[in-house]
Amino acid sequence: MNFDGVLFFPVTAFTKAGEVDASLTAEHITSRLEFSPGAVFAACGTGEFHALNSTEVTTVVRAAVSAVNGAVPVIAGTGGPLGHAIECARGAADAGADALLVLPPYLVGHPVDGTLAYVGAVIAASDLPVIVYHRGSATLTRDAVQRLVDNERVIGLKDGVGDVGLAHEIARIVKHSGRADLSLFNGLLTAELTQEAYRAIGVPLYSSAAFAMIPQVAAAFYGAYVGHDDDRCAQLIDEFYTPLVRLRDAVPGYAVSLVKAGVRLGGLPVGPVRAPLVDPTPEHAAELQRVLDVGRNLVSA
Repeated sequence: MNFDGVLFFPVTAFTKAGEVDASLTAEHITSRLEFSPGAVFAACGTGEFHALNSTEVTTVVRAAVSAVNGAVPVIAGTGGPLGHAIECARGAADAGADALLVLPPYLVGHPVDGTLAYVGAVIAASDLPVIVYHRGSATLTRDAVQRLVDNERVIGLKDGVGDVGLAHEIARIVKHSGRADLSLFNGLLTAELTQEAYRAIGVPLYSSAAFAMIPQVAAAFYGAYVGHDDDRCAQLIDEFYTPLVRLRDAVPGYAVSLVKAGVRLGGLPVGPVRAPLVDPTPEHAAELQRVLDVGRNLVSA
């Protein structure tokens, strides 16, 4: 599967009554396609997977598939309690998704063999290939990575741990496997800040939450990144991404809440976040608007 472009993680729109708004979610996705995302990851972290039931996940995925209309791959989120993960996997397959992103299982202590069994159960639930998210309760070991690489249904590994040494080892395991079809992703928060380092160790792809709210800046960074324009990358990091990260770190959960607020500030009424996340305070929303304005000025100059 080819992932040529910024990996787009859309928000999930909600109605005033708090229900999933499939039409507005599709509009949100469609409005970003002109900025050439490499794939759409529907109902994943930025899309509040944690707050959706399996029926809602399928609704979001179906909206994404309709909006994309075959232009780029649609990757559907699945994870959480095993039964929920299986339902999401089957629903995504029925909705026409191209692959699954397997998020961590329910937060319970377990050995890495349990993680592999969990991934295996999700794989068995549909015919879709999977990308495994290495983070949280699904942290992988070197041996576990080797076993995943040996499974042809696994087409990607996404790193959300941030252990550069281990990420380098994972990249070497994949390279030595000869699997040119298996992709590696940087899945750290605001991955633009760390992506140049990840590329140096053999992880060329990254997810961008910023793409959901200000695609022109995320696309400009990606263009500079693939063009090895280090000065332009540094400018965008210093003047846009670093202030955004400072604001993001002010309140737990803002990695998602700020993005959804940014989409609303852009004129699309996608609704609030669901509990346990909280929307930005008026002061933080004003600061977000300032940072977004700086970003727009940077790419319009």
